Amino acid sequence: MTNKIPRQNIPSIPSYNYQPTPYIGISKQQVIELRKQYINPVVATYYKQPIMIVEGSMQYVFDETGKRYLDAFAGIATINVGHSHPHVVKAVQEQSAKLQHLTTLYLHPTIAEYSKMLVDKMPDDLSMVYLVNSGSEANDLAMLMARVYTENFDIITLRNGYHGMGGNTMGLTSQSTWKYSPPHNFGIHHALNADVYRGPWNNNENNVADKYADEIKNIIEYATCGKIAGFIAESIQGMGGAIVYPDGYLRKVSDYVHQAKGLLIIDEVQTGFCRTGKGFWGFELQDVKPDIVTLAKGIGNGLPLAAVVTTPEIAQAFTQKIHFNTFAGNPVSCAAGKAVLETIERENLQQNCSLVGDYLLEGLDNLQEKYECIGDVRGCGLMIGVDLVKNRETKEANSELASQIHEL
Repeated sequence: MTNKIPRQNIPSIPSYNYQPTPYIGISKQQVIELRKQYINPVVATYYKQPIMIVEGSMQYVFDETGKRYLDAFAGIATINVGHSHPHVVKAVQEQSAKLQHLTTLYLHPTIAEYSKMLVDKMPDDLSMVYLVNSGSEANDLAMLMARVYTENFDIITLRNGYHGMGGNTMGLTSQSTWKYSPPHNFGIHHALNADVYRGPWNNNENNVADKYADEIKNIIEYATCGKIAGFIAESIQGMGGAIVYPDGYLRKVSDYVHQAKGLLIIDEVQTGFCRTGKGFWGFELQDVKPDIVTLAKGIGNGLPLAAVVTTPEIAQAFTQKIHFNTFAGNPVSCAAGKAVLETIERENLQQNCSLVGDYLLEGLDNLQEKYECIGDVRGCGLMIGVDLVKNRETKEANSELASQIHEL
């Protein structure tokens, strides 16, 4: 085995019958200068030499010179049906031409039709939808719903998880990269992550799921009053490196959470809408039924749309006060949401994700056999992680190599 990554013989991407529109806008250098002058410096770009993307078509994007790139990133797991998919574009154009904005204080068919389509993809009890605009907003709302319904406050989440960067959701997020210093963790407990590669127990252990789930039980017993508002986790951790929990883990956690009168909240922001291939939702892989599900990213194929889906009982408890969102259920976003669901069905994208994902995982497994620097390959469908290490025994992360590969 070797640690060297070969640069020679890199294959070209397949031909594609599409001609991008000639770009006539401001130059790349002008864009860079304008960003430096007017955009908050925290808004960073990838690559030492940033790419300027001006057009997209399905799985490809084009820069200002017309050069084509394969978008393996999919806009951070957002462009689930392809850039500028004709069916989504048509739906958005037609709705935008008729009515661009309407609050939920008035009736409109699109939000009603879309909510039913979304619920039809969920387990029976998850039949109430609250539409919002982003994953952070959805997770913030789910926390509030759980606290209102249970009349408890404490929420348990997992180390290494990512649930957004709002004032409250930053408390849920458990990676220092994404956290600022102002207080935001009050009432939130971070449990040992169920990571079978870097954690204390791996899949060769007996009852590995139970051992990780017992960490939740211990927090309930020793860090709370014995009752909690809820537990929130991604069904597969996304920003944390595609961490896949041991089989049965979430089901065992669900038992402990419900015994403590809490709700099971599953964050499907990245894993939803068939990205795992094996299920429409990631939680299906763990054979568990959540009390609340949060959705975003692929839900609108890039348009601002997100959702919190829950049971009628939990939804009813939330009616104690007035809760309102100006842009929730925007007609254009809902039209995009409908078109996404229709496209997934028409083009059999769940099966496609499973087939392509299995092919990719097999290829990565083969690379792992050749290169010592690949410590672990994991994932499901197109939620895939490759763990690069300096040493397979110590599992010390090789961030420098990861940066080099990212620049290839």
